Amino acid sequence: MGTQAGCDLLVVGSGAGGLSAAVTAAHLGLRVVVCDAAPRFGGTTAWSGGWMWMPRNPLAVAAGIVEGMEPVRAYLCHVLGVSELSAELQAYLAHAPACVRFFQQRTALQFVDGNTMPDFFGHAPGARTGGRSVCAAPFDARVLGSELKRLEPPRNILSFMGMSIAGGADLRHFLRATRAWDSFAYVARRVWRHAAGMALHGRGTQLMGGNALAGALFRSALQMGVACHERHALLRLVRHADGRVAGAVFSTPQGERTVHAQRGVVLACGGFAHDAARKAQLFAHAPTGAEHHSAGYSFNTGMGLRAGEAVGGVVDEDLADAGAWAPVSLVQGAAFPHLVERGKPGLIAVRANGQRFVNEAINYHAFMRALFATGERGAWLVADARFARRYGLGHVKPWPVPQGAAVRGGYLQRAGTVAELAAQCGIDAQGLQATVAAYNEAAQRGEDPQFQRGGTPYERAAGDAEHGGPNPCVAPIGQAPFHAVRITAGSLGTFAGLKANAQGQALDAQGLPIAGLYVNGNDRASIMQGHYPSGGITLGPALTFGYLLAHHAAGRTPS
Repeated sequence: MGTQAGCDLLVVGSGAGGLSAAVTAAHLGLRVVVCDAAPRFGGTTAWSGGWMWMPRNPLAVAAGIVEGMEPVRAYLCHVLGVSELSAELQAYLAHAPACVRFFQQRTALQFVDGNTMPDFFGHAPGARTGGRSVCAAPFDARVLGSELKRLEPPRNILSFMGMSIAGGADLRHFLRATRAWDSFAYVARRVWRHAAGMALHGRGTQLMGGNALAGALFRSALQMGVACHERHALLRLVRHADGRVAGAVFSTPQGERTVHAQRGVVLACGGFAHDAARKAQLFAHAPTGAEHHSAGYSFNTGMGLRAGEAVGGVVDEDLADAGAWAPVSLVQGAAFPHLVERGKPGLIAVRANGQRFVNEAINYHAFMRALFATGERGAWLVADARFARRYGLGHVKPWPVPQGAAVRGGYLQRAGTVAELAAQCGIDAQGLQATVAAYNEAAQRGEDPQFQRGGTPYERAAGDAEHGGPNPCVAPIGQAPFHAVRITAGSLGTFAGLKANAQGQALDAQGLPIAGLYVNGNDRASIMQGHYPSGGITLGPALTFGYLLAHHAAGRTPS
């Protein structure tokens, strides 16, 4: 690229927020450059589940799920606690269907429907049991050829044998592969194809979920002539005398490089998940920042927020929550998010006093809100041998994957009795025994009088309808040995970002657009105002505002 280079639009960051803007802008005829600090492209998106909340999307409509805007508006107003939606949120909802159509028709990115994926808060007005979500369709990465090595692979601690696993049917087959022939055959095909990919390409080529989303967007960017540069860490933005942002300076292995951009710069660097100072400032539960462990990409260090602030941008600190909370456990210092097993029957979450504090099957963000409300940052997930064999526990995989290494390393606690397990974990033994006894008495009937677990469509979808009991989320804990994993404060990403308008332009302290500066993804303040109404409310807006801001930069009206 040389010490200086030029383009129409410069995109900093290569997750869904960055690549969606780059691909759309290139389609509209702009010369686009993407720079990323990491050695590979994809960011946290490549590690994610790949779900996007896109109400009224074309896949739902094609399946006969047709709704107007009013139920969506009613649902969001209830969850966000507002009477009217912001202009930014209205723009997102208005353009999300066209965004999906654009990527379907013009790019390598295809989708599978989420027509059975319920909203998080099933009792809220306007909530639906499906039809508002889409996920990236499986992507054959062989089409990337030699460029495949530049794409971030699935995160090791979240994958199985290096394979990306999508939610929904894909995950269901993996969990029941030892109990059902159709699932065994499905998983065998997946493993065989993965092995073939490893032998021929050095990594798996059947990408799923977020890895498929990142791969398809990266493929589209390359096809459209987008220049993609890794190992380019943002140092500062270039600003003209008139105040317009017109490029950026990067640190690279070859020294500092400047990229000039005639139409502007897009900051999509992934937020501040690993910026200890910003976490200490905005996370009440993390006074030094080190008390919070994010499952987000390690390069999400807040560089975009700092660069934006330096030219007048403002980080929105007036949000319900500054982060997208999730319970995590630590695997050799890395954060493993507990997104799957908490809703399954036969598990409880307890504090150090041995008492439950939450409906374990609720969404991950609300789960952590309940924990923070206790004044504590950590807790324990407790289950029995039947549960661990069937579903695994955290990073520990289901049978027949052995547990020995996790026990020896201290990640998994295992004991012959509930009292012994409590002693190993530092939990009050009498409290835990009383909690398990009370839970089991009701669980025999499929009931949870303390927290009504299994009471919403989302919770039931997170459970296991095949376990044999009357409630897909509830079963007794009684088969020794008993197991426990420590969970602590964590997140999937951050919500506090730079303020922006409906066109994706960053705003200054007076609420006016900063000429030439756009912001997207987790560098942009949450349009949900720090709430978490449904799965996919990070990637859905990221894709949609990438589409919208690219049109604005190109001087075009989105369809």
